[in-house]
Amino acid sequence: MRSSIPVYLRLARTLQERIDSGALPAGSRLPSEPELSAEFGVNRLTIRQAIAELDRAGSVEIRRGIGTFVRAPVTRVSIDVDPLSQRIDLGSMHSREMNGSEKVLAAGPAGSAPDDREAAAHLPGALSRVDTLITIEAEPWAISTYWMPAALLPADLPPETNMVRSLGLDLRYDWRAFSATGADIGDAEHLDVNIGTPLLVREGVSCAPDGQPVLYVRRRIKGDRIRFVLNYRR
Repeated sequence: MRSSIPVYLRLARTLQERIDSGALPAGSRLPSEPELSAEFGVNRLTIRQAIAELDRAGSVEIRRGIGTFVRAPVTRVSIDVDPLSQRIDLGSMHSREMNGSEKVLAAGPAGSAPDDREAAAHLPGALSRVDTLITIEAEPWAISTYWMPAALLPADLPPETNMVRSLGLDLRYDWRAFSATGADIGDAEHLDVNIGTPLLVREGVSCAPDGQPVLYVRRRIKGDRIRFVLNYRR
């Protein structure tokens, strides 16, 4: 019985297996379209379709006029979350240990956008909003949006900062939620990804020691760069 899987997908899988096995190591150049066409006995359009699938999967990088090259494996950072403590997370932020930084993209009064209204449902009074870009090893990893009572926004907020630490508060988690979304135009531009690329969303409210909610955070992280691990036993 003939396979129902299109030829270009079968070819893409074969090339992916060569990449996974190390036969095509990171940084190596794939054979040219004519070479692959001759090897597999298919036309060049099929080769292009297969390469496009590998590019979409992030396995190769197409350099126009030069060739197609195998990408280095993605480095994923595991953020350990201890449900019995307040310690953790990307952005709270282990930037020094991870050789990262946080750059302020915009700061000012919160508006009436849907996400601003969502934050207002969790925090009292007039709110300020700060958008930041988190980079690790010079690569953009996450966009963070912080909302807080307007009086808490530092007047001299530096362009590069750890936003949570800059507030000078001893914060406690109230709740955290995890979901996923597609990169919108702004996220795609700052994270250097395509519009619609999957992003992991971590959001929630932090409180002052007296229990007053003072910070709402929504962080969009490249989906292939991070994972959260809940540790229920030590």
